[in-house]
Amino acid sequence: MMEKFMLPPEYDTEELQKLVDLFPQFWRESYFDFDEFKAYVSGIIPDDLREKYSFTWHGKTESYRLLKKNSHGTLRPCREESVNWDTTQNLYIEGDNLEVLKLIKHTYAGERGIKMIYIDPPYNTGNDFVYDDNFMDSLEKYLEYTGQKGIAIPEASGRYHTKWLNMMYPRLWLANYMLRDDGVIFVSIDDNELYNLRKLMDEVFGEENFVANISWQRTYSSRNDSKGIVVEVEHILAYSKQPNWSPNKLERTKEMDSKYSSPDNDDRLWTSSSLSAPGGASHQGMVYAIQHPFSGEMMYPTVGRHWAIGQEEVLDNMRQWCDYELKDMEDAKQRADICGLTEDTVRQNVKAIVLSDSLEISRQKAQVVLNRGKWPYFYFTDGGKGGIRRKTYLDDMGGRLPTNFWPFEEVGHTDEAKKELKALFDGDIPFDTPKPVRLIERIIDIATEKDSIILDFFSGSAATAHAVMKKNAEDGGNRKFILVQLPEKSTSSKHKTLCEIGKERIRRAGQKIKDSAGLTAPDLDVGFRVFKLDKSNFKVWDDTPIEVSEEKEPDKFREEIARLYEQMELHADSPFIPGRSREDIVYEIMRMNNYELTTPILPIEINGETVYGVGEDYDFILCLDVLIDKESAAELCEYNPGRILFTDKCFKDTKTRVNVEHTIKNINEEIKLRVV
Repeated sequence: MMEKFMLPPEYDTEELQKLVDLFPQFWRESYFDFDEFKAYVSGIIPDDLREKYSFTWHGKTESYRLLKKNSHGTLRPCREESVNWDTTQNLYIEGDNLEVLKLIKHTYAGERGIKMIYIDPPYNTGNDFVYDDNFMDSLEKYLEYTGQKGIAIPEASGRYHTKWLNMMYPRLWLANYMLRDDGVIFVSIDDNELYNLRKLMDEVFGEENFVANISWQRTYSSRNDSKGIVVEVEHILAYSKQPNWSPNKLERTKEMDSKYSSPDNDDRLWTSSSLSAPGGASHQGMVYAIQHPFSGEMMYPTVGRHWAIGQEEVLDNMRQWCDYELKDMEDAKQRADICGLTEDTVRQNVKAIVLSDSLEISRQKAQVVLNRGKWPYFYFTDGGKGGIRRKTYLDDMGGRLPTNFWPFEEVGHTDEAKKELKALFDGDIPFDTPKPVRLIERIIDIATEKDSIILDFFSGSAATAHAVMKKNAEDGGNRKFILVQLPEKSTSSKHKTLCEIGKERIRRAGQKIKDSAGLTAPDLDVGFRVFKLDKSNFKVWDDTPIEVSEEKEPDKFREEIARLYEQMELHADSPFIPGRSREDIVYEIMRMNNYELTTPILPIEINGETVYGVGEDYDFILCLDVLIDKESAAELCEYNPGRILFTDKCFKDTKTRVNVEHTIKNINEEIKLRVV
């Protein structure tokens, strides 16, 4: 039986669903391509049928279908591999990131969503991917689909692009869903898939949300044995959730600060800046004369420019040199020439700022100010003989804006990244392609606040967790990380999987950072909760319909009836599969109700058994196979929960269940009840 194509809710109509089920190849993510459908049915191909801008590849529809398919997995807690389970807010999740993202996408979305995502996905080297989502065609089928079968030299590389794009497409959709409105994603990539990734992210995140193509100088020296042009940079594509995203500023460099001084013995360091700005014709009221207090000259902005500060503020500052006043100089012609207008069209009656006293008296007063030092905001160059300028103070400048070129001196290089691992792992380098911690710190600097959630779902050696903990130690932040990694086999002789490498790195880096942090260490979160992807704790009902006839195939019909009865007996015993702990089940129910996986779970003793309160305020109480009567129901109400969940085994019989429900409603009718 063909699997039903799941349309997005906004397009899910009965008529369209039938059409897409029959012809899924014409579904284009957000519309049904009726032009291609009509051409397919009629056999008449218009000349311009495919002359539309689009980015597509073989398997894209299947990839989108996989995105919409619900996950039937769960995330099982693993306390023994965690650090500081009861207090940490960090997560390390083992499993295929596509399934994991599906499971947590509603928990970490909207206002509770991710502020920054950084991923370093596997680069496309033409080899098969570990992340193979079971809809990739063989090379033979690919060549047949693309019309290349039988060609002497088939272009097989398209298949590898296809596999890589199919792997990335649904994962980026989920990443976009989980980003906060002020969130941003950074994706490391090399030249092989840079332009495909750019088009892919344009489609998923929106071309208008492109932030930058950052060039990271990954090497500190060129390789003389390279052929052709030496590759010194890799790329980091950045996209925001909403347009006009603005990065945080970086710390200023010593070179930038060296331009600031205090030649007048001002208490604050400053540098000289122009007092004018372009646009004289559009700011005619700010084009006027200022009389020089030393020479008496009437100073105007240069042609095409205007004074950049309002006249009242300019007048107040000039009066700090000597006495000034506003006066109409009848200088429309001079002002018109500056504005590029005629004398009769320029704004009239714009007054000049002129000396109130004689030039001699004004010069004497101004000389006193010049000799005293600590000159006013507007000052005169060349010992009072030059033009007018303004001070720009260093402490008003703030940081510097990041650029799209990140040199290794500022963010590290690949050799530094390997040395970091080597130092942590006692001389061993268990991961082949780590990223330097400083590189990810730079992204954290420009894209997060001190309490942000940071996601990395291709976590590799866990450099992102290392960077988060290090940054928190430096600035007292409380950023939280969520790392996801498939437990793929590693090349290390000491660590079987990448997950083992990642978890061990966090343990070692966390301890090292905590030791270095000194007095701040007690408040520093260097722990993490480990969860592992597995099949759901709930038994799955086999809803395959009986399609055999009792009259024609009585034996098969009886087998099907027996199967249904067996299922009924299986589910009547318990809704949960054997071998799962109560904690496994509690965390799955929590996640299904969109609680964060770091939410506290508080045990409650009822009738000598344990039930579970979710959240510090016991918002949600879970009773799993614990006998409940009227008295214990009343006891549960004392915790004032918003919801209570019972399993059917919590009640001795139907009468007890009814009495419990009535007891709770009589005490607090706001409490929501559910029985599974």
